[in-house]
Amino acid sequence: MSRVSTTDAETPRPAAQAQRLFTLPPGATEVLLLRHGSTVGTAEGEVFATSEDGHGDPHLSPDGEEQAVLLGERLAHEPIAKLFVTNLTRTHQTAARLMELTGLQPEVVADLREIHLGDWELGEYRVRIANRDPIIVRSFTEQRWDIIPGAERDEDFSARVRRGFDHVVAQAGPDTTVAAVVHGGVIAEMCRQATGSEPFAFLGADNTSINRFVVFPDGRVRLRSYNDTAHLDGLRAAQRSAGDADEEIV
Repeated sequence: MSRVSTTDAETPRPAAQAQRLFTLPPGATEVLLLRHGSTVGTAEGEVFATSEDGHGDPHLSPDGEEQAVLLGERLAHEPIAKLFVTNLTRTHQTAARLMELTGLQPEVVADLREIHLGDWELGEYRVRIANRDPIIVRSFTEQRWDIIPGAERDEDFSARVRRGFDHVVAQAGPDTTVAAVVHGGVIAEMCRQATGSEPFAFLGADNTSINRFVVFPDGRVRLRSYNDTAHLDGLRAAQRSAGDADEEIV
């Protein structure tokens, strides 16, 4: 019978590698795409304010302002090196509390503005959603924006969103975390590009949600987390206690 030497028996075995929290890989860039806060509504026959390039440009609602404060306070202690917004007012308003707490001054990246909805741009889209317009139903069934009359072509939107995202990554540089306040359609499109999903699979990110992307040195983009709204838990609880209904996700 073989014998185990005392020396072998007393030699400690190497410990199994313990699971660890995520750390950014060397040379990679982390991009936080943040959806803007909730905006004011519009009634049939009313229109939103308009940006210089013809986009609907509503301001944040009181709820949206509160959401933006909670988002800024949550992110204030993260190592965010640079901040970006679009040319639409709601992204600037959403970034305000984070700017106040960190001293960050945002760069405007117009390519990350929302999809242009053509004839339905200035608030008509929301009215059509509420009325279950057949064109809306078809748009969601076929997962294309440009079914809407006069809307931006899906291929053009995809290309400019990626151009804007790549600009953010280039400005950030490696081994860095940055944040960009953008829009629901932009977040959905970048999630699609990162995961290869269906076009509208990620449509419906909540207002002020945090969506984390990791860009590797070779250009690969990975979606690390989607629709993180833990900072809104207290606000949601208060709204439920007051009897307010949650916003419908279409």
